[in-house]
Amino acid sequence: MALLPDLGTEIVIPVCAVIGIVFSLVQWFLVSRVKLSPERGGESAAKNGKNGYSDYLIEEEDGINDHGVVVKCAEIQSAISEGATSFLFTEYQYVGIFMVAFAILIFLFLGSVEGFSTKSQPCTFNKEKLCKPALATAIFSTVSFLLGAFTSVVSGFLGMKIATYANARTTLEARKGVGKAFIAAFRSGAVMGFLLAANGLLVLYIAINLFKLYYGDDWEGLFEAITGYGLGGSSMALFGRVGGGIYTKAADVGADLVGKVERNIPEDDPRNPAVIADNVGDNVGDIAGMGSDLFGSYAESSCAALVVASISSFGITHDFTAMCYPLLISSMGILVCLITTLFATDFFEIKAVKEIEPALKKQLIISTILMTVGIAIVTWTSLPSSFTIFNFGAQKVVKNWQLFLCVCVGLWAGLIIGFVTEYYTSNAYSPVQDVADSCRTGAATNVIFGLALGYKSVIIPIFAIAISIFVSFSFAAMYGIAVAALGMLSTIATGLAIDAYGPISDNAGGIAEMAGMSHRIRERTDALDAAGNTTAAIGKGFAIGSAALVSLALFGAFVSRASISTVDVLTPKVFIGLIVGAMLPYWFSAMTMKSVGSAALKMVEEVRRQFNTIPGLMEGHAKPDYATCVKISTDASIKEMIPPGALVMLTPLIVGIFFGVETLSGVLAGSLVSGVQIAISASNTGGAWDNAKKYIEAGASEHARTLGPKGSEPHKAAVIGDTIGDPLKDTSGPSLNILIKLMAVESLVFAPFFATHGGLLFKL
Repeated sequence: MALLPDLGTEIVIPVCAVIGIVFSLVQWFLVSRVKLSPERGGESAAKNGKNGYSDYLIEEEDGINDHGVVVKCAEIQSAISEGATSFLFTEYQYVGIFMVAFAILIFLFLGSVEGFSTKSQPCTFNKEKLCKPALATAIFSTVSFLLGAFTSVVSGFLGMKIATYANARTTLEARKGVGKAFIAAFRSGAVMGFLLAANGLLVLYIAINLFKLYYGDDWEGLFEAITGYGLGGSSMALFGRVGGGIYTKAADVGADLVGKVERNIPEDDPRNPAVIADNVGDNVGDIAGMGSDLFGSYAESSCAALVVASISSFGITHDFTAMCYPLLISSMGILVCLITTLFATDFFEIKAVKEIEPALKKQLIISTILMTVGIAIVTWTSLPSSFTIFNFGAQKVVKNWQLFLCVCVGLWAGLIIGFVTEYYTSNAYSPVQDVADSCRTGAATNVIFGLALGYKSVIIPIFAIAISIFVSFSFAAMYGIAVAALGMLSTIATGLAIDAYGPISDNAGGIAEMAGMSHRIRERTDALDAAGNTTAAIGKGFAIGSAALVSLALFGAFVSRASISTVDVLTPKVFIGLIVGAMLPYWFSAMTMKSVGSAALKMVEEVRRQFNTIPGLMEGHAKPDYATCVKISTDASIKEMIPPGALVMLTPLIVGIFFGVETLSGVLAGSLVSGVQIAISASNTGGAWDNAKKYIEAGASEHARTLGPKGSEPHKAAVIGDTIGDPLKDTSGPSLNILIKLMAVESLVFAPFFATHGGLLFKL
């Protein structure tokens, strides 16, 4: 028996979740102490000399009016916040209609498996026992789907709110030193990270306990109904990621092409009409979209592990603590990330620009090392020394130390993927410097080098994923893969804090430029932003790696649930599924890239029109019409997010109903294999092009200075590379990991229906 009693589990999980929520509120309170009102004089603002050399504001030295700067920052921040809020409300209205329609579909499809009967039926995996009726599964799956969708929406929205709350505060802190600005941005990221991890855990735990009141000891039925939670989370994430990604990149590409290349003005120049839309985009795409995305991964890996656990010895012997092992790992993750965050904000000081990136890397290393110890504690206290795991119809004996290794292999594979991503996207290393160097001979060579870098960057992450799959499957079958995915996501609070830090710093730089702050402050915010670019790429690496493991675990659960004994690639039914599945990520990427292109086209025309028709705009005497650009981005992204979303959501339904579960298993395998490769290469190519441009702009080394300054031919070539990379790294790449997971979790939820009524074409 496990050392931790069931009552202990029932206390530990919600307590850890509440600690996470309280910690995020404390961080938010600390950020809110930076005032966005102009009363503060130099003395009151600079009493605390920690984390920055100077005890005075740079403005005083430069003779800039402090009062005017603070007012301007507050104005810009409220414009960004209003734009982001109105976009998300518009997006959620459209998505809300879809959610209700899809919820009805889930109820009808799952209810019709046994013709809406209310009689108890034999369990799927243990025919001697009676389980709750299929109608109950239909009702509870629908409820958990809506619950997951709602939690995902709230996670994204809260993340966006804190990011727009913190961007101007980070700018104001940059006047006192780079360390102060770093802490403001990082704390704000931590608010999002902890809120999301804790909310996801708490809502899932409460749902399980409420469903248990009806299901009692029918664990199999209970956890099958809970899989709707992961489906709801991911379907929201898909629309958030695609819609937000199209929004941010339409604005970014339009602002860059006209502003930087044609008019030769700085990136966030207030004369550029698309500049507010660009800053809004950072929040709705990279913050709200990323939050929903990682929440979806987290919900699905938990659901996949719980489904497999329920039909193993834990479910048969009603061992509640052992069954909640996935949730206990996530609870431990919150505590570990809490300690790790203190290393960045309280234990160490950042005094120079070059310390920023190492500080963020240390976050990953510290959280991984501490989490390894945490996993050991959870494993030894909550699992019996030996137990059986369901393995495609048979039960496999597993020792608790083997499960510990499964979680660890996922955790460390995540760290490796993170570091490889950093190596290929940070301008501190040779790959990005080579891309920057290739700009000497124009945009074409820059594009060639960038594509090559992206393809090459896939190699090590794929080996890391392959090894973790082999080890975890050998030890504990599909359950091993599900907990390996959870291991990779166990430090999600730290991962999200690092990830959200990037867009917040990016916005801070934009606000500094628009508020007319001095060149030295802009240098500090640029340094924060360059580190943020790399960390955003690391976050995407984690998301893609975990998506591969999560969708494989869901695939295993689907195959078991649909009663397929083996998936034979040599049968034509499966092979056509494989080849079509491998094509889907290309089709999806084509849709999202073209959407960004057509939206950017409208944006470029509008920005050109304003420069040509508004008298005095270029000289800075007239104000641009920001609202029209915000509207172009909003309308384009809402309209364009529907076809890619429909492609992903309808594919499993069409294939399952008309071609049956064997073909669907082929489609899932094919999309997983090709989607992971495209996602990693697209994200890293885009990240490398972006940082190559920043490398030339910063001119920090002798080599970089030979390529610059801004406006030189190599710099223009770098801007073109960056513009091509934008939709790759922020729209197509990160949306692909949702495509992989979403199709798998949707197939799992509808598996009983497909197994009973699917394959109509082959029945004719």
